[in-house]
Amino acid sequence: MGLTFCTSVKHNGETIVSNQEILGRKPVQILEKIKENLEKLNEKMEVMIELQKHGRNELQPLPDAPLDVMTLLSMPDHLRKTAMTVCRLGRATAEEVSEQTHRARAVESAYLNQLVTMGHMQKERNGRKAYFYVERETKKEET
Repeated sequence: MGLTFCTSVKHNGETIVSNQEILGRKPVQILEKIKENLEKLNEKMEVMIELQKHGRNELQPLPDAPLDVMTLLSMPDHLRKTAMTVCRLGRATAEEVSEQTHRARAVESAYLNQLVTMGHMQKERNGRKAYFYVERETKKEET
């Protein structure tokens, strides 16, 4: 004799998730989705921690981070993760970034080139390797 739970999540009268959908998934898939969502939350928390560390100067570039917080927050999650990884590493290849983000090298290469096109990063070739980095603004001395 099996037990059946009749649960569903509704929003504005529309069923979003039902117990049939949840029970139809394998536990591994559910755990992977939870892990994915936790990683997204972790990235956003890192940005919020940086905001708190540096007070209300969120519109200014952070001293330790070459990209300002508002720019990072305005990026889609997938690009933010790549950009923050490059900020941490300083200068990196797509392969080095992919090792940190656990995404395919080709995917990271596409994201990095997109960030270069958007003007958030610089790209430098050394032989066959392409290195990506964020140019830190140098403050000009006023005379």
